[in-house]
Amino acid sequence: MAGADHHHRASELLQLVHDVVGVDKSGAAGVFRKECTDLVRRIALLTHLFEELRDFKGREFLNASTSSGSPEPWVSDLVTALLAAKGLLVNSSCAAPVLAEEARKKISFHFQCVTWKLEKALGGIPYDQFKISEEVEEQVALVRSQLRRAIERYGSLVTRKMSFHGLPQSLVESGKWVHVVEDNSTSKMTDSLPKSFSADDLVHKLQRMSNFRVAESPSLCSTNGTHVDGDEDMNKKPDAAVIPADFICPISLELMRDPVIVATGQTYERSYIQRWIDCGNTTCPKTQQKLQNLTLTPNYVLRSLVAQWCIDNNIEQPTGLTNGKLKKSDGSFRDINGDIATIRALVSKLAGRSIEERRAAASEIRSLSKRSTDNRILIAEAGAIPVLVNLLTVDDGLTQENAVTSILNLSIYENNKGFIMLAGAVPSIVQVLRSGSMEARENAAATIFSLSLADENKIIVGASGAIQALVELLQNGSTRGKKDAATALFNLCIYHGNKGRAIRAGIITALLKMLTDSSNCMVDEALTIMSVLANHQEAKVTIVKAGTIPVLIDLLRTGLPRNKENASAILLALCKRETENLACLSRLGAVIPLTELTKSGTERAKRKASSLLEHLRKLQHV
Repeated sequence: MAGADHHHRASELLQLVHDVVGVDKSGAAGVFRKECTDLVRRIALLTHLFEELRDFKGREFLNASTSSGSPEPWVSDLVTALLAAKGLLVNSSCAAPVLAEEARKKISFHFQCVTWKLEKALGGIPYDQFKISEEVEEQVALVRSQLRRAIERYGSLVTRKMSFHGLPQSLVESGKWVHVVEDNSTSKMTDSLPKSFSADDLVHKLQRMSNFRVAESPSLCSTNGTHVDGDEDMNKKPDAAVIPADFICPISLELMRDPVIVATGQTYERSYIQRWIDCGNTTCPKTQQKLQNLTLTPNYVLRSLVAQWCIDNNIEQPTGLTNGKLKKSDGSFRDINGDIATIRALVSKLAGRSIEERRAAASEIRSLSKRSTDNRILIAEAGAIPVLVNLLTVDDGLTQENAVTSILNLSIYENNKGFIMLAGAVPSIVQVLRSGSMEARENAAATIFSLSLADENKIIVGASGAIQALVELLQNGSTRGKKDAATALFNLCIYHGNKGRAIRAGIITALLKMLTDSSNCMVDEALTIMSVLANHQEAKVTIVKAGTIPVLIDLLRTGLPRNKENASAILLALCKRETENLACLSRLGAVIPLTELTKSGTERAKRKASSLLEHLRKLQHV
């Protein structure tokens, strides 16, 4: 195959990835916001894979044709999966059906199918043929693991009366999507690639993986009324209360708790329409008409009707908010109308032109976000996160400091982490980490730690340049800054792909300096990070070259019990299958402190020391 064709096929895959990411950036993830965001984030992580495929200089596999002249099946599978994902994202962003519950079921099932298709397509790539780097392979493996977990999660979202019949035609036409055919009184589903794929295979697999059920439904079956996996007990249960269509937000497809009216007369949940506007949109999501103004007018009548409907049907609104009141743990309610009004006023000031006003508002948001979980929820609901992210790059140091600390406080509430990532905060946080005041840098490092607690965020943060900035703070920061940087680096380096980045950023030099610092204030942190890095081959070489082995042996003699434990673990990782390092241990007299450690160390230290002594004995017999 010609090199131009190879480049074209890889470029096509890259362009599809960019198209998918573009859908999310344009604000199209409104209806199933979290599902869309997760899917986009996972697909975005495949960029490095397709770049390596494009740049591959060896034998041309990528467009290798079969006897019929068509591309390899795995290439077609990837293209099909990405097209299906793109089509699903576009169509789910436009969904505002009257029967919202039914629509939610169908879209959830579509997300499950697309996720399954993408995971299988990634599994078919012949990675060894393209000399894909170890870091990228691990990144893809992590994405596949996340996709498999998502398949199980989507299975629980597809509720009992899901039917394959009546899928939206727009989805069928736009994404080379599934279609329904009937053959010998049995409903089957097929898609365009591969030809042998059928929905029977998919459904059986989903049933095994996530207890997915297809309940009795006349529309599912062919003319003879056959159905799949009907459950008599389920059919006997009373139906849940049907939410009136007017009570459902056209963006979220969820019950509105704070409905507001826009200039076109349409009503939306405040937090969702506010985020729509914050992303730069100036049209009505439902009618696509241009908004003459961006004023959001509270719909008090509808809010009261929704609250009464919830009471009548014994339904608790999300987050415990009911008509301006927040449900407390003891079941009583606290009036938060005043809090909501105050927070919204502050968010408006955050976006103002006055430097002094923005600074004061950021300071107040920082204080409020520190006090309680309730405040963190309300501040995020008011649309503060995108505005705070914008303030990270202002010239005013105090405003920047308050903004990054506010984001740190907001990130403590788990649901806000996704909003912060969706707002594209990481590059700006890294900029603060590099050039902000010392307090701002400290809090930026703590924010990086908080966000990277989610596995998928470890990859995004690692690729953002944050590791280099954290290593610099670890070397030159204040005591608190060094501790914040160490915590963030430890968490990021749990992901194997970030270990090489940390090594290349000079982390071993910084850690060795911490180990030999006479104050001994960060020996624990240095050893903990090094123990995570020590199983990485590049790290092993760097640690040994830096002259760390004598320092570790000295810690075996004089360190605290936890220090001895980590030092022995690092030495064991360095010496496995490395006879030169073992010989170095023997020459430096490690046998005596190791023997002592097998008697008086922690349980883990005893195991590591015993293993090292066994390796040393074997070396003597060679």
